[in-house]
Amino acid sequence: MKQFYNLKSLLRLSSLFVLLFSVITVVNSCKKDDDDEFQDHVVLFSAKATTGSKLISVVTQVGTAQNTIFSTPTAELKEGWNSGDMWVNSSQAQLNFAANAMLPQDNSELIITLMIDGEVVRTAKVTGKGDNKVVKLAYSFLEP
Repeated sequence: MKQFYNLKSLLRLSSLFVLLFSVITVVNSCKKDDDDEFQDHVVLFSAKATTGSKLISVVTQVGTAQNTIFSTPTAELKEGWNSGDMWVNSSQAQLNFAANAMLPQDNSELIITLMIDGEVVRTAKVTGKGDNKVVKLAYSFLEP
């Protein structure tokens, strides 16, 4: 009888430990999910082209807000163009960037770059001669 009583106590104690461990695990996992959901990032858009090229327009889109940042058909690209650092929350999900330029020679290039937190994450390039050469890229914070 004494052995049966000890076995019953041991089962109760084991059940209590399993229940306590489960509760602690669930509370900790929920706490981590809330902290990592969205983060702020420093985003920089930049466009560069060969000398003599003329930038027609640069368009950025953060989330659903589209913004034409630059639009003068006579502006020559010497040092390139950049948006300056912008704080963007990853809840915005999608970043889009496009530029078009008049490229004077067959080997002229227009290159656009997206940097997040100081690292280049996307680059796109168009090469050739033309009055309206377009290059675009997209980035999603939801991508793995």
